[in-house]
Amino acid sequence: MSNIPDPQAVPDPRAVADPHWVAAQAAAAALAAQSSGPHAEPDDKEEVYFEGSPPVRALTGKMFLFVLVGIGLVALGVLLVHKQIGPWWAWAIPFVIAIAIQGIPWAMSKRVSYRITNYRIDFERGLLSKNIDTMELWHVEDLHFHQSLVERIMNVGSITVLSKDETMPRLTIFGLPNPRPIYEMLKQRVIAVKRQRGVIKMDPG
Repeated sequence: MSNIPDPQAVPDPRAVADPHWVAAQAAAAALAAQSSGPHAEPDDKEEVYFEGSPPVRALTGKMFLFVLVGIGLVALGVLLVHKQIGPWWAWAIPFVIAIAIQGIPWAMSKRVSYRITNYRIDFERGLLSKNIDTMELWHVEDLHFHQSLVERIMNVGSITVLSKDETMPRLTIFGLPNPRPIYEMLKQRVIAVKRQRGVIKMDPG
């Protein structure tokens, strides 16, 4: 057997000489255990929970509607060709429109984007021009989660945020992928930010 002592088994000399040092180390360890996860008090580091636009699958209903409209336009074009109604270029118009409108759901999904962090929610909208509104989490009063049956199948959902923000008192974050963990994280962060600002008091015992 080796006679080399295990470094972890040798007590720190400071622990023997100064009992206050032991208490300080225990407090630091407890603080470190609480400094991660959604319950942690906010610090200067901004953590992003979600950033991007709703996926196209969040617009399944609209996609189905535009597919039906496209089928109807194709049928109209076939009828015009079969009956020889109008000039040749008029026959192509229904086919062109039928193809073009299939891109509308994609454009609708890219028209908005969200950036959700442990401090704030940025709401950006527009394809050519851009407008961005910001909602600070400490302004949030209530959160509401909604996920229909189709949305559960597609793994998307919506979070409605109610706040005291005068410029944006209500914000519906539509089409979030994997939304439930984001919702649970937001609930905890709202409480943490409010506690830091003294909006709500921590229970002393």
